[in-house]
Amino acid sequence: MNSKTITREQLAGIFDHTNLKAFATKDDFQKLCEEAKELHTAMVAINSSAVVWCKEFLKNTDIHVGAAIAFPLGQMSIASKVSEMENAIGDGADEIDYVLNVGRLKMGDLDYIEEEMRQMVEVCRKHHKIIKVIFENCYLTKEEIKAAAEIAKKVKPDFIKTSTGFGTGGATAEDVKLMKEMVGPEVQVKAAGGIRSWEACAAMIDAGATRIGTSSSYAILKGWDEAHASV
Repeated sequence: MNSKTITREQLAGIFDHTNLKAFATKDDFQKLCEEAKELHTAMVAINSSAVVWCKEFLKNTDIHVGAAIAFPLGQMSIASKVSEMENAIGDGADEIDYVLNVGRLKMGDLDYIEEEMRQMVEVCRKHHKIIKVIFENCYLTKEEIKAAAEIAKKVKPDFIKTSTGFGTGGATAEDVKLMKEMVGPEVQVKAAGGIRSWEACAAMIDAGATRIGTSSSYAILKGWDEAHASV
């Protein structure tokens, strides 16, 4: 996949259409799901309490409901993360995006990060759900990103993900490229956080991202339209 050849339909189909705001209401989630159906996105990305509503709003479609777990800080015990994830899956979540324990990673406690990842992946495998691991790269050195990616290459979640969008920085093409180089073909990369234009989105795709987390799906598609208007 590359930005030069991706079609409008394909582009919409890699969006995780997002509303993770603390003040989002049921009406907001219904609007999000109606937009996702109009655009035919891959998923709606929401906090776990809204899974039941979104599953109902998206019934009879192939659009996934994705639950954010331990969001946005990741500072929960493994058992708490597993419990939240299992509850979300019970409510109908098709995909899980969980925040790894950034502090433990920065401490160099790689055994903890691996055990956390293994437990989360095992539950999703048991339930045949897609799982993404959020690194929150803005707080990490390049070596820490590499260390987490090496663990992911071994444990094999479906995706590793750049950011929550709630940290001090979002996705960069440089980080996406590094993450993809580290995990190779068996793990995909999701870019999220601050992706609001077609130009920014295209850079992530060309760096190796196969999912884009964004609340700016319409703006990105408008940019794609404008870029292709004279082609």
